[in-house]
Amino acid sequence: MKRSLMLLILLSSCYSVERNCVDFKTGTFEFTTTLNDSLIKSTFIRTEDFEIETYNGISDSSTISWVNECEFLLTKIRPRTNQEKRPIKIKILRTYGNEYDFEYSQVSNPQKISRGTVKRISN
Repeated sequence: MKRSLMLLILLSSCYSVERNCVDFKTGTFEFTTTLNDSLIKSTFIRTEDFEIETYNGISDSSTISWVNECEFLLTKIRPRTNQEKRPIKIKILRTYGNEYDFEYSQVSNPQKISRGTVKRISN
């Protein structure tokens, strides 16, 4: 029993989540989520400084400000509402293969955090 407990503690302390965030700084990506029982899909192209998202045939551009390797702020270039003027903070939590899990929130409301998964569709 003592030996099993020590082994469990040792193995759990060595567990580390893979975060190769630099691999996802640029490319073409796809984001899929469910909203009101509907599957919603958007694609976006990310460069070092900009992100262009296309959803329902409408494109929208944002600037990117990298905070560190795994966190960045997105700010709409042409916001249509006061809410769109507020930057979105994105933090990559885990990377695996050609996908990553992330969390995001408005900078003005950091308590309301949402999560999602993004898939790279091309470099």
